[in-house]
Amino acid sequence: MASWNSVNLKVIYNVLGWIAFVCWSISFHPQVVLNFKRKSPTVQNQYHNKYDSNQRGSQKFLKTSICLVSIAMLAAAICVLIAIPKHSWFWLVSCFNTIQVIMTVTMYFPQALLNFKRKTTSGFSVGNILLDFLGGITNAIQMVMQSIDQNSLENLFGNIGKTLLALVTIFFDIVLLIQHYLLYPSKKIPPPPPNSTVVNVELTKEINQC
Repeated sequence: MASWNSVNLKVIYNVLGWIAFVCWSISFHPQVVLNFKRKSPTVQNQYHNKYDSNQRGSQKFLKTSICLVSIAMLAAAICVLIAIPKHSWFWLVSCFNTIQVIMTVTMYFPQALLNFKRKTTSGFSVGNILLDFLGGITNAIQMVMQSIDQNSLENLFGNIGKTLLALVTIFFDIVLLIQHYLLYPSKKIPPPPPNSTVVNVELTKEINQC
């Protein structure tokens, strides 16, 4: 990377880099927390009864994803074997960037398609997408700032893998956010009254006395 002409832009660039790093590092935690909270058998039974067919579809997605991951790992290994004898390190990095972009598409597309088929984002943590979206935006701003500082578009088109990764991430995050907030907004179901069990017991007693 060429030296910076503006110290202020360099500082902002580094700050944005740390923001992107933190956002992407913790972006998967909200989904883990949501899964932990939704481990109630009642919720699971209601979900399976309502979305049993979608569950079978999700299993197909899982098998397809495993196949895609296996193909990606095999392709990466082949690229390494080709690059080592020729010392084509830049070509190898380009291959890895291409594989990363493809895997990013395969990571987001099944969730967007599943939301579309179910017409709901239930069980899907929007916190994950918000953090991921912020990371993608800050990453894109980094590349733009560096291009402005050096008065060149080489940072955008020279590292096309990083550019495509940021654009693909932002695009799918926007799609998922539109699904969650506009197309299929979640309907909040009020929790049962805290004394509902006591009330039911009292009614049963009255009926038995009659």
